[in-house]
Amino acid sequence: MNITSFAKRLFLLVLVIAAPSAWAAEQVIPAPPQLAAKAYVLMDAASGEVLVQNNGDERLPPASLTKLMTAYIATLEIRKGQISESDMVTVSEHAWRTGGSRMFIQVNTQVSVSDLLHGIIIQSGNDASVAVAEHIAGSEDAFADMMNTTAASLGMTGSHFMNATGLPNPDHYATAHDMARLARAIIYEDPAHYAIYSQKEFFWNNIKQPNRNLLLWRDKTVDGLKTGHTDEAGYCLVASAVRDGQRLIAVVFGTASEQARAAETQKLLTYGFRFFETQTFYQKGAELAKSPVWKGATREVKAGLAQDLTLTLPRGQAKKLQANMTLNPQLVAPIAQGDVIGKVEVKLEDKVVHTADLIALEPVEEGGFIRRLWDSIRLFFYGLFN
Repeated sequence: MNITSFAKRLFLLVLVIAAPSAWAAEQVIPAPPQLAAKAYVLMDAASGEVLVQNNGDERLPPASLTKLMTAYIATLEIRKGQISESDMVTVSEHAWRTGGSRMFIQVNTQVSVSDLLHGIIIQSGNDASVAVAEHIAGSEDAFADMMNTTAASLGMTGSHFMNATGLPNPDHYATAHDMARLARAIIYEDPAHYAIYSQKEFFWNNIKQPNRNLLLWRDKTVDGLKTGHTDEAGYCLVASAVRDGQRLIAVVFGTASEQARAAETQKLLTYGFRFFETQTFYQKGAELAKSPVWKGATREVKAGLAQDLTLTLPRGQAKKLQANMTLNPQLVAPIAQGDVIGKVEVKLEDKVVHTADLIALEPVEEGGFIRRLWDSIRLFFYGLFN
């Protein structure tokens, strides 16, 4: 497939999928809302594109938003087989004495990992968070080291954790942008456990506690994630919602009240859904082209993308996209699967909005002696005349 045909295919696919109205194409997107918060970020979950941000990379106390990392590591350890949801955890005195919001577990009793996970996510239990941290790492300090290692692996460069709860510590901080990255990992890596974040209440020890995320009651499209509050941090919230197949993540730090954090977060979500759209035009691993290969056991190699080609744009702009594909002119075997063999460049008018490497979707081994000799002769003459 040549460059022109690829561009036409992508252009037509955009028209079919997006099909925006003439009014949408002509509208001017207004400025984003200004929130009464210390910092905030609105991210499209599929593309990872930040649509709105203010002080998004400022290091601030995250309060109980910290428990997103605690819960993420717990579910990661479950998926790796290091712990089980049915494991019974003996509650230490340190966990039992931890102040702040509580699940109300009792010292020296045993509680399952599954119940503790619900206590962390729904009830925001500091006691449950410490109990899980000790079960996974032996101590809360060791678990904090795991939190920081995990944060680094997720690209959370502006965050540092000192405990599993979010209780105040001068060396314990995070950014709104980092919390959006963490929420994205929670949502996509483990959908089964992410479902816990939408539960509105949890009953434990004869005490029924509601989820503090008010948006779960106010907006049926919201299905997570977590609230936080200390005097130092103010009222914080990480929320996610899905409308018409588009998922957004909103992070708000440092509002004045429980009501304010819900209202300010709702402003971000409303703005994002109203004025932006996200489309996945090609999925990773799909064959986009075939490129000739010299001196190979086969004559061509399939080319595709290592990641989904997903773009978030102002509504009505998708139909203006144009794409070009370039393949390396002389591919010589051996070629390993995943080798970069070209590039896709997507433009909106004259502005490049996305570039991605084309990779080999399969390996190509060297051909036999005759094939390599013959192609060497052909390449020699090809070079003379080109």
